[in-house]
Amino acid sequence: MLNSKYHTQAPTSKMSSEQNQTTTIPIENFKYSKRVVLKSILSRGDKGLGLVGQRVVVGGWVKSKREKKMKKDQGSKVGSFEVGDETRSNVGCCEAILARIRMLRSVGRLILGRDGEVERKEEDHRPCVVLLKINDGSCVDNLQVVIDSSMSLLSEVMSTGTSILVEGVLEQPLIQGKHKIELKAEKIIHVGVVDLKKYPLAKTRISLESLKAYSHLRPRTTTVASITRIRNTLTYATHTFFHNNGFIYVHMPVITTTDIGASSNMFQVTTLLNKTEDATNLNPTNDRENLSLEVIKSSIKEKSNNIEELKRSESNREVLLAALLDLQKANELALQIEGKQSESKINKTELNHVKDFFSRPAYLSVSAGLYLESYACALSSVYTFGPIFRAEKSQSMKQLAEMWMVEVELAFAELEDAMNCAEDFLKFIIYAVLNDCSDDMKFIAKRIDKDCIDRIQSIGSNAFARITYTEAVELLNKVTEKTFQQNIEWGINLSEEHESYLADEVYKQPVIIYDYPKEVKPFYVHVKEDGKTCSAFDIIAPRVGVLVRGSQKEENIDKISTRVGELGLPREQYDWYLDIRRHGTVKHSGFSVGFENVVMFVTGLDDIKDTIPFPRSYVSASI
Repeated sequence: MLNSKYHTQAPTSKMSSEQNQTTTIPIENFKYSKRVVLKSILSRGDKGLGLVGQRVVVGGWVKSKREKKMKKDQGSKVGSFEVGDETRSNVGCCEAILARIRMLRSVGRLILGRDGEVERKEEDHRPCVVLLKINDGSCVDNLQVVIDSSMSLLSEVMSTGTSILVEGVLEQPLIQGKHKIELKAEKIIHVGVVDLKKYPLAKTRISLESLKAYSHLRPRTTTVASITRIRNTLTYATHTFFHNNGFIYVHMPVITTTDIGASSNMFQVTTLLNKTEDATNLNPTNDRENLSLEVIKSSIKEKSNNIEELKRSESNREVLLAALLDLQKANELALQIEGKQSESKINKTELNHVKDFFSRPAYLSVSAGLYLESYACALSSVYTFGPIFRAEKSQSMKQLAEMWMVEVELAFAELEDAMNCAEDFLKFIIYAVLNDCSDDMKFIAKRIDKDCIDRIQSIGSNAFARITYTEAVELLNKVTEKTFQQNIEWGINLSEEHESYLADEVYKQPVIIYDYPKEVKPFYVHVKEDGKTCSAFDIIAPRVGVLVRGSQKEENIDKISTRVGELGLPREQYDWYLDIRRHGTVKHSGFSVGFENVVMFVTGLDDIKDTIPFPRSYVSASI
């Protein structure tokens, strides 16, 4: 089952040089554009050699550029140019060495009877070619484009970050190296110029932390592009797994009127604040806080002016990045103070929800699980995949305010069925990454986490460890070589350090912990016969912690009604939910998967903000 959709294409047999030059395999243009996707050229088994001689149009963004002088006896023949003089065919050993060592060239010219000054002038007037490495985001590899200096628009494509659309013929490089194929440009169709003085990604290497200041530009970097392609494969594999196994995809609401578990970390949705009369005078904060905010705003203005000066000057780009991050922190602090002031005002303001948009309190959903149960009890096996929102005031590197969740519900299923489904699902989507993103994973292993490939390969080949909550507590209490910050005792939730120790140190693989105390899980979880434990499970993975949370739901209306009363939940909000038990009740189980956590697990990223295109977190939503 795990490899039903994903099969690695058998590598092409190694071709002789004659075959490489004469064999051509047709290439198709992208259906909705006149260009050829670079992946279809560079990700072939022969790295594009079978396409030599074909005319194509390609587009992309310039990653780097080099300028090379052509040999003076080559005329305008693009492709025959000097790279340390490696292209010369009849060169003596001594001359070749001299050509490679710049300091000895002048001596060499004297020995060989050359006039150095005359030759230097001749060299300055020789035509040149520009070597561009471009990427269109479809793969890790770049295509080398060779452009003659006589071509129009050449000066406009020389900056890193420039976008180009170019037509030419695919050829083998005269000098064999990293590139197996290159494009000899014959026509530049389009150029999107870049202001190099202001372009923040002109440097070759920029840290992921620095890139957070440029969420709209960071996908142009190879690292973020690879993460995005991996995320795309995980998304496609998610839908493929459930489609292959008979699940129905259901869209769930983002706005809810059910306060899930009386949670205090929900975003409230309202239009009343726009109508609050004289809101600035409802609850004025003390003068000291107002003064502090004014000082910070004045500092922000000063920092902004400084940044503009740095952009106009030839200042070190690292200095500019540091200044931008400093400005971002100042803005976040100002937002935090303004938020406290607004919260204070709102707390003192009576909101009449009868006049609100929905005529009652409404929130951004923290989970679609309750709604999904209603469809499971009609369609049997269902899932949804969408955003959820949590207003937790945390700057943890594992916490987002807006994230994506896969949620699954199975009718006529008990706890073990849900555990089996969750394990198979994780293995399937990880297998997809190994199959479809091998180049991206190699790049990630080089730049982010050298162990990422071995880690995810092992998850697909081994069954997850499974232990009860009670066994986990007993195991942790026996640990002597490590001191935990939080003592472990039966009845409390396992902390992150407890979970990490089990997954990273004890089992060194994902571990399923099940049968938790009923007090640490939601009201809707099925309580077992002992009256103390419930049918819930978590899947804990190395490096990231919790990947999956799941449970068997309570189908008995009397028991779940009792739990609602015990926890003091507003019964009127859950009456529709109890209807599922009143009318055609059935045993059902499900689970939810934090999608960004899966991306972290696969890539080895440390900060969850790097797993999502535009991260939203506490006091941070820049664009």
